[in-house]
Amino acid sequence: MRHNKKFNHLGRKKAHRDALLANMTISLIMHKRIFTTVAKAKALRIYAEPLINRAKNDCMSNRRLVFSYLQNKHAINELFREIATKIADRNGGYTRILKTGYRLGDNAQMCMIELVDYNENMLKEAGAKKEGRTRRSRRSKSAAPKAEAPAAEAPAAETPAAE
Repeated sequence: MRHNKKFNHLGRKKAHRDALLANMTISLIMHKRIFTTVAKAKALRIYAEPLINRAKNDCMSNRRLVFSYLQNKHAINELFREIATKIADRNGGYTRILKTGYRLGDNAQMCMIELVDYNENMLKEAGAKKEGRTRRSRRSKSAAPKAEAPAAEAPAAETPAAE
């Protein structure tokens, strides 16, 4: 029976797929953002997020476990020192996938996968949300006469255009 064995094989054998995902995870940790296909990004998210979650608790056993997957001590140091401090209060969802269009050669759907806390542009937009009216809201009737009252006083003064 093949219960709970549904995941994207990415057209590769297991060893090749594991090497691909480990290399992509190392690149994601080191560069904070990579461009790839949507299928690979979704597989990478499933592979990388448990490893990033391990970085919250900086102990030798977690470092060894993550090192057994990634085999790159520079990426491990980056993950446990810098990334772990930024994601300490986040419970999950450490990566974001933004679709960017289609590749020219084979029309594969491309995307950018990035660590959520490292995109300064989106952090600025989230901090400065617009406090405007919605389409549903209407001005109260008491506010409308206040706006009209100064307009009623303006015709009392003479204007040069009246000549």
